[in-house]
Amino acid sequence: MNDLLETPVIPAAPLHEPVPAPGGLIALPEAERLRLAEALQELLSHGSILGLDAGRSGLYHWCRQHFEWLREAALLLGLEVSLLHEERLVQALPRVAALRLNLRQDATLVWLALWYAGDVRWRDEGEAQAFLSVAELNALLKDQLVPDAVGLLPRGRLREILRQAARFNLIRFSLAEPFEDSGIEVLPTIRRVIPFRDLAAWAEAAAAFRQPETDDEPVEPEEEAS
Repeated sequence: MNDLLETPVIPAAPLHEPVPAPGGLIALPEAERLRLAEALQELLSHGSILGLDAGRSGLYHWCRQHFEWLREAALLLGLEVSLLHEERLVQALPRVAALRLNLRQDATLVWLALWYAGDVRWRDEGEAQAFLSVAELNALLKDQLVPDAVGLLPRGRLREILRQAARFNLIRFSLAEPFEDSGIEVLPTIRRVIPFRDLAAWAEAAAAFRQPETDDEPVEPEEEAS
């Protein structure tokens, strides 16, 4: 009995041996990991980091300095990240379906119009920035995109669409009164979110939204309260 009590107990081997932590991202200093997390959260929330924005300038420069860390971590989330030096921009595009937006038709129309407005300012007019008002956007929608449409989008819905575009850093939006005087700046990020090669490719996509000719009289939509 004494011999049994004195026999040492040998613990059973674990079913799965722990894998040693690799180098790379996990080995980053705490401060760098926090900065990386901030960059990833910004890309997931807004799609890009604008170096020209005062509040994001420091984060943009960190991303430039540690771009390989950012690229590697973003790939794990299903994002493809690009660093655009000339535009001082870090932009992420989703590579998995769960991260892609499913826009309604009216929002798709507005984003197409914003792309067109930016392309005209940048390429045709040689402007460095692309500005327009909501009134000009409405005219563009009616004249270029859907000339046979039943009418303009209600103000409330258009405001919602523009705010969504601003959230994803496709535009800067300055609300004014009357609403038609509100200002829009189209940002270069839209060229990769809506990646047409040229205006002909845009026109082909826009044609899908044009209604076939009909003998019915158009019905004007009810205007929402502003």
